[in-house]
Amino acid sequence: MNHRIKVFVGSASKDLGKKICQAIGISPGEATVTKFSDGEIKIKINENVRGYDAYIVQSTYPPGDNLIELLLFMDALKRASAERITAVIPYFGYARQDRKDEPRVPISAKLFANLIATAGANRVLTMELHAEQIQGFFDIPVDHLYAVPVFWDFFRKRNLKTYTIVSPDVGRVKRARGFARRLGSNLPIVIIDKRRTGPNRSAVVNVIGDIKGKTALLFDDILDTGGTIVDAARAVKEHGARKILACVTHPLFSGLARKRIDDSPIEEVVATDTIPVPADRLSKKVKILTVARLLADAIVRIHHSRSISVLFKEIL
Repeated sequence: MNHRIKVFVGSASKDLGKKICQAIGISPGEATVTKFSDGEIKIKINENVRGYDAYIVQSTYPPGDNLIELLLFMDALKRASAERITAVIPYFGYARQDRKDEPRVPISAKLFANLIATAGANRVLTMELHAEQIQGFFDIPVDHLYAVPVFWDFFRKRNLKTYTIVSPDVGRVKRARGFARRLGSNLPIVIIDKRRTGPNRSAVVNVIGDIKGKTALLFDDILDTGGTIVDAARAVKEHGARKILACVTHPLFSGLARKRIDDSPIEEVVATDTIPVPADRLSKKVKILTVARLLADAIVRIHHSRSISVLFKEIL
């Protein structure tokens, strides 16, 4: 590993950032994150970064302090003359308003893309964006990873012949098809046709495809309150699914998510550590996998100007 690399870890991704550094074979960059008495965030880089390839690992899930900390980190690195700054954002928050679908609403994903570039990022490394078009909101290069290789390593040891991949809504069909192809060339998919009735509220209208007697594997990017994935689980159960599992990349697990999962027919939820989940939000049904090795491999490849497309080949 070229010594001209520094990886800093933000408050929102402490455990994951340390695992990434361990996988790379380096120590996290030395920095201090404190707050003034009124809650204002203060960042100080405690080592020389002049001429270095600098990376800051920080997810931007709520509250907004996580995003502000990322911006301040990059500004500090820029003013300290880092040669290149990469924002490593395992979970890119504020991405669900990615278009103007009704009057007088912001496009928050575009706003925060602008802020990240203005703060000093030369490129972004992120995982499982809520919508692929968000990459186009940035005027800097974006390396977009998928968690599918991590899920594949976990599920490949099982008998997948009875599995059917379930897309919880029409918008996820392309990724569900890619996931099914990665797990097994002949795995079928089922689509849940739902209607969004408001923020965090939806209703299942129809189940498209045959799920009777199959093991349903629900596949989604975000599990927030759990409403969408639990409604999908109940729908496939009513249509004859023998067993129901779920895998999600970003475990927000907010509101009633834990209770809904506990009370649902889902037997197991497999998620990643792009977002740290407090123990009181975790159901006993949840299994957390790490994406540290995947992100570490991407960072090394970026640092050495090598292609990272091999990390998500044949996923889409």
